[in-house]
Amino acid sequence: MIKKEAENVVPVFYAADENYLPFLGVALASLKANASKERIYRIHVLTSGKLHENAKKIKEMQTENIRVSFHDVSERIEEIINVLHCRDYYTPAIFYRLFIPDLFPQYDKAIYLDCDTVLCADIAQLYDIDIKENLIGAVADQAVADVVAFREYTKNALGISAEKYFNSGVITLNLKKLREMNFFQAFFSVLSSYAFIVAPDQDCLNLICKNKVHYYSKAWNAMPIGGKRIKPKLVHYNLSLKPWHYDDVLYEEYFWEYAKQTPFLETIEKKKSAFTPEMAERDRVGGERLIALAQAEADSEHNYLATVQRNGQNNKKGVGRYGFITDFSRSLGGDKANFGI
Repeated sequence: MIKKEAENVVPVFYAADENYLPFLGVALASLKANASKERIYRIHVLTSGKLHENAKKIKEMQTENIRVSFHDVSERIEEIINVLHCRDYYTPAIFYRLFIPDLFPQYDKAIYLDCDTVLCADIAQLYDIDIKENLIGAVADQAVADVVAFREYTKNALGISAEKYFNSGVITLNLKKLREMNFFQAFFSVLSSYAFIVAPDQDCLNLICKNKVHYYSKAWNAMPIGGKRIKPKLVHYNLSLKPWHYDDVLYEEYFWEYAKQTPFLETIEKKKSAFTPEMAERDRVGGERLIALAQAEADSEHNYLATVQRNGQNNKKGVGRYGFITDFSRSLGGDKANFGI
């Protein structure tokens, strides 16, 4: 029998490798600074490969009510590595969250945060919001709303309006519901059906959870985009807008405030000093390329939406309970789900 955690436990997941652990350290410092003494915080770090000194430093940041554990998901990633589509600086780490429902049956609900986030409020406040029967709780993606090509991409290539397309870097997972609908196989099937080149994991999550999302206020995923400042509860230094690379990033004061509370400040400062104009140019070119990719997919007659629509017409397969066209009659152990592509 699975032993469930106590009601006052707040499970929070991150995904990181050894090189990104200094930034996880900043995220953890911000969580600690805003945590309630009345709650217990279980921090689970999903990773792969060997961890060294940085992981030891992270463990040293634990407190009596904030405990950190590392979980190697290398073997699980190997099961799906042949269908992972990683663009530019993305690594397989963006897919680690797929395994949370199955690997952690003691939880019916959990928070997942990207490591390039800092908290300005108690994460328990987000965890305690009732997302009812929805599969996920999230914030509409500000980066999508601010760029025409991205808005056209989500609408024309995915069939999701920009107002409903959420950012997957700050999410609440209804693990109980996700297990009931066999989330891993659903994700694997959608990922296997099409080479998503704009935001692979995020696009798949949006497709699977379409119409089953509880939307939070922007304060829970404030991004340094567009120059509009709000009072954040959580800041997400999304895309290339990293304060450890650039000066004058919106909300950078929060990052440096918490970086000073970690054993990684010197390491992070060295990383910033080592960031060159050539690296900045790669960021600029990469950003332009991403926008161009999104526009090309939006305009393509062979994008995901057009493909699954043709598949539905040709094979007379219906749209499933969770909003996407699929056939789960084949198991992961055999052929991939048939999308007629």
